[in-house]
Parts: sequence; structure tokens; C-alpha cells
Amino acid sequence: MSDTHQDVLSVQVRALLITCTLKPSPAESSSELLSSQMSTFLTQHGVECESVRAVDHVILPGVQKDMGEGDEWPALREKVLNSDILVFITPTWLGQHSSVAQRVLERLDAELSETDADGRPILFDKVAVAAVLGNEDGAHHIIAVLFQALNDVGFTVPAQGSVYWNGEAMHTTDYKDLEQTPEKVTASITTSLTNAMHLAGLLRGSAYPRS
Repeated sequence: MSDTHQDVLSVQVRALLITCTLKPSPAESSSELLSSQMSTFLTQHGVECESVRAVDHVILPGVQKDMGEGDEWPALREKVLNSDILVFITPTWLGQHSSVAQRVLERLDAELSETDADGRPILFDKVAVAAVLGNEDGAHHIIAVLFQALNDVGFTVPAQGSVYWNGEAMHTTDYKDLEQTPEKVTASITTSLTNAMHLAGLLRGSAYPRS
């Protein structure tokens, strides 16, 4: 790690990892496994991490920051706002991101109209990383969808800021069934999160100007 990178991380950086598996806890989940691996990397490099399995929470449909009685999104939203890095993890179903992932994206839509004390969009200066798993194709498409949506609401995307694994076509092996993490996945975790930490540190030190 370069001296420049070490200087950037002298600022405390916080990360929130949202896993959008369809499987409630405590079921085993490939997405949760990848989340744990990415959280471990971040923690080892001085980032304060918190992980959420979205399906364990009542996230009501809608595009408001609070949909009323029974809605648990407002508490999750506070976690997003208190973080510098959002790691957004989804499985692949029918070539698409999960319905849980779509629900989270729709709730983030409310932030388009939210601004900070300086009149800047509230999610400016936050960094987003995407991670996609599946034993079918579709990862590149899903990453494109996630990055467009997250960037649209204000997140900044780091260089090579994604991680993905696709199993062999027409087979049923899941990521969690692998005997070891593929070398290219490990390399992608390192690159995406190193760049995310660097960018988050820079944005903490020098925020985007008010337009």
C-alpha cells in the first residue's frame, strides 16, 4: 500500500454492506459469504464496517424515506447516511438482480430530493461498490444497472469498483460451495475496495462543491 494511500486512510472511513439475498437469516447465503469476505478486507485496512441482510428487515414498497407504520427502512437509511462506502451485494435470478435489491434501490430514490446544510445532494461524497453472484450469466448487466441507479442518487463509483462471480452455465454450484475463493474474485475484492477506500478518504477531505 502506498504512502499516499496510508495518508488518505488516516481519516476514519465507515462502510455499510447491504446483502440482498432472498434467504433470511440464519440460512446460508453465497451473497452473505461474499459480504463477509469484503467486510474482513475492509476491517483489516482500518475501515469501520457494519453488515445488513436486507431481507431480515421490513422494507415497505415505495419511494419515500419513510413509508409509515411498520417500515424499517428509516433505520437502515440512517446507516447509509452514516457511512462513507456502500457495498451493495445481490444474487442473480433470471438474469436480474434480486427483488430485495430492487426494493432497496427504490427506497434510495427518495434521496434525490434530499440535500445537506449546504444545499448539496445528501449522498454526494459517498462511494458505492457493487458485488454480484450467481450460477447463471447476467453479472455485467446487473452491475451496470446498480451503478447507474446508485450514481443517479449521488454515489461515486471507484475505478473497477465491482466484484462478481458466475458459475458454470447450466450447473448448480453456488459460490458458497466452492472449496476456495477464485483468484480473480480475490483480486477484484482487493482492487475495488482499495480504490473505494482511497476515494472515500479523498472525498472526506475535499467534498464536492455546491453546484
